[in-house]
Amino acid sequence: MLETDYLIVGTGAVGMAFADTILTETDAEIIMVDLHHKPGGHWNVAYPFVTLHQPSAFYGVSSCELSKGRKDKVGLNLGLNDLASGAEVNAYFDEVMRHQFLPTGRVQYYPMCKYQGEAKFSSLLTGEEYEVKVRKKIVDATYLKTQVPATHTPSFTIEDGVAFMPLNNLTKITQPPSGFVIIGGGKTGIDACLWLLENKVDPDKITWIVSRDAWLLDRENTQPTPDFFESSIGTIAAQFEAIAQSESIPDLFTKLEAAGVLLRIDPTVQPKMFHGATVSQLELKALRKIKQVVRLGRVQHIGLDSITLAAGTIPTTKDHVHVDCSASAISNLEIKPVFAGNTITPQTVRSYQPVFSASFIAHIEAKYSGEKEMNEICTVVPLPNHDTDWIKMLAVFMMNQYRWSQDKELRKWLLYNRLDGFSQLMYKIDKEDEVKQAIIKRMRDNMMPAVMKLQAYVAEIG
Repeated sequence: MLETDYLIVGTGAVGMAFADTILTETDAEIIMVDLHHKPGGHWNVAYPFVTLHQPSAFYGVSSCELSKGRKDKVGLNLGLNDLASGAEVNAYFDEVMRHQFLPTGRVQYYPMCKYQGEAKFSSLLTGEEYEVKVRKKIVDATYLKTQVPATHTPSFTIEDGVAFMPLNNLTKITQPPSGFVIIGGGKTGIDACLWLLENKVDPDKITWIVSRDAWLLDRENTQPTPDFFESSIGTIAAQFEAIAQSESIPDLFTKLEAAGVLLRIDPTVQPKMFHGATVSQLELKALRKIKQVVRLGRVQHIGLDSITLAAGTIPTTKDHVHVDCSASAISNLEIKPVFAGNTITPQTVRSYQPVFSASFIAHIEAKYSGEKEMNEICTVVPLPNHDTDWIKMLAVFMMNQYRWSQDKELRKWLLYNRLDGFSQLMYKIDKEDEVKQAIIKRMRDNMMPAVMKLQAYVAEIG
């Protein structure tokens, strides 16, 4: 029988961020259990050319910087803050585990183990079974159920003889195919297309099957360094203005696009999806070179000479490579209370940032009491899927931000938490800087009108 304060199931980014804050802010003991042989969760099986799609400064654990503090000088992220590669993320989490967590003597780590529920798990290597006496809480850091191409089972059928592969195998091609068919319009599909283009594949050799076009975010607006203040904080001000001045939901999205808050690949196609994917302007320009974009719904069957979709059929050949990019990044959209008895279920309490959210939830666990109040502070921001989910997501996010701003202790914690990103940026504004002060004024003047308009749209959506 093992014994600990917290049993954390999952050593992906969420589990690691939660554990880091608990270790920093309490003297608690932790047992961490994971199926993988090293920490990092889905990063262990990610495709070889994967990178973060927001700056590295927003990722990892609070106590240890991931970013190298430099801007990219080449490539499609040119001029923006660095994006850690999958290999860098894996090495980072391994370093955190081996050189920060384990040396404390308060962490026991059980890789290659399957959690069976009820504080029990077993080793995949030895079969040994373990039972844990949990003095405080079990933390389910696997709830968001991140899917990856390597382990994804397609929802469509594939005829024998079709050249079909997960995205992970794209780098293993040894003979040039007649063309590439990329299946999936989300971030994974975007990454596949960009990788092909960067490796000199003719855009006309790429067929991109997009069941739903997506609204995207401009990566320049997510930069947490002072030199990008006008694009990052300025875009927040522009966002509030667009919401406050909008007269309907369609008008809202028109204004958000005009303000540079949201982007779309094809300006003639109205997006129906929003997953928070982020691109640079150079990436957007590259993606627009692909002209064979198929918008006939989801794939139903891939044959040797044709692909059947929900709304039609397109030709293909046995010499084309078909690449599966249809896995959803996060498959569990159902919201649960974060705190429920002896269980903590980390979810997003800030838009786009599950890792920050895990650290924040750990802080609330460490410093606050009363399940009702703790759940109110950690109101879950719903993960977006449809275009109008952007409205619901932002409405909850803004209410959370307002609540946190009324708590002196939380304001201080946010200011000094590395994963927060923008609090330090706001804190260091020079009072004599008229340009930045004007941006802040625009943001504050439009904040409450924006909240009221968002609430009206949420009621309209239902």
